[in-house]
Amino acid sequence: MPTKSPSPESLKLVKDYSRQAAVFAVARVPGKTTCYFGSSDFKVSVGDFAAAKFEPRDLYAHGSYVTGVALAGTTLVSGAYDGKLTWWDTEEDETIRTVDAHGKWVRKVVASPDGKLVVSVADDMACKVWDAATGRLVHDLRGHKEKTPTHFTSMLYTAAFSADGKLLATADKVGHVVVWDVAAGKEIGSVEAPVMYTWDPVQRMHSIGGIRSVAFSPDGNLLAVGGTGKIGNIDHLEAKARVEVFDWKAKKQVAEFVADKSQGIVNKLQFAPDGSWLLGAGGAGEGFFVFMDVAGKKITKQEKVPMHVHDFAMSETADAVYAVGHNKVAAYKLG
Repeated sequence: MPTKSPSPESLKLVKDYSRQAAVFAVARVPGKTTCYFGSSDFKVSVGDFAAAKFEPRDLYAHGSYVTGVALAGTTLVSGAYDGKLTWWDTEEDETIRTVDAHGKWVRKVVASPDGKLVVSVADDMACKVWDAATGRLVHDLRGHKEKTPTHFTSMLYTAAFSADGKLLATADKVGHVVVWDVAAGKEIGSVEAPVMYTWDPVQRMHSIGGIRSVAFSPDGNLLAVGGTGKIGNIDHLEAKARVEVFDWKAKKQVAEFVADKSQGIVNKLQFAPDGSWLLGAGGAGEGFFVFMDVAGKKITKQEKVPMHVHDFAMSETADAVYAVGHNKVAAYKLG
């Protein structure tokens, strides 16, 4: 059993630093305060939150926004809007390979808990599973439609592994979520969260929203999905942050959270190691943290943060959270 996770009430901002670019993705070195970043200046960089002076060092660049970084052992894999994935040897400080992975924007890159696999999802609606060591394509998973119900182009936003690495969830713009058996490369479940998708047939003839974050509970039985509620005014993105939690095997929603003090999109979700709380982060200009008690079906804490959060990395014991977003990065302590 994991040790008891710190209380959300103990959350405290330790440091925040300004960045010239928006930081879209962060990956933390296990057991350390060193993090890798992917940013809107097309660069991948590394910095240490415990350093006397926080000065991230640029490592290499993509041809567009870097929207995903994942650590698989000592290998860093990054993905970008250029459709490419780059493998980087963090010990030798050199590029291992670059792969033309997707035909459209890469939205997310995640590593399996054992570091043997890396997954990328993109707007070509493909979820690709890669051998982290060799770069070999293991599975090309297709479970999401390329068009919305109104024949607009859809998007495949996010993916997450279960804690044991046996399950993978992917989620798209219209609120469709697929659960995959990783070893077999087969779909074994699905759930729907259509409230997170808005089609505006009047003002802009435009579709917007979608599921931007997914997370399994530590035992893999529950699946949390995050985004935003129905958008009333599509020009101002006025909707409250929204999270739904499913018993994915039963295809049954077990909890629903609407953050009354937090507007915008939930871009990242993660359960505490002991499952006692679920943390969501995101924003709409201003940023937020939302802590949820899934068993109690209640929001326990909402906290403003110094930037619209795109991603965060949590320490193994949940006593530290490193958040990245619009022109800032920040370190928080719990406990």
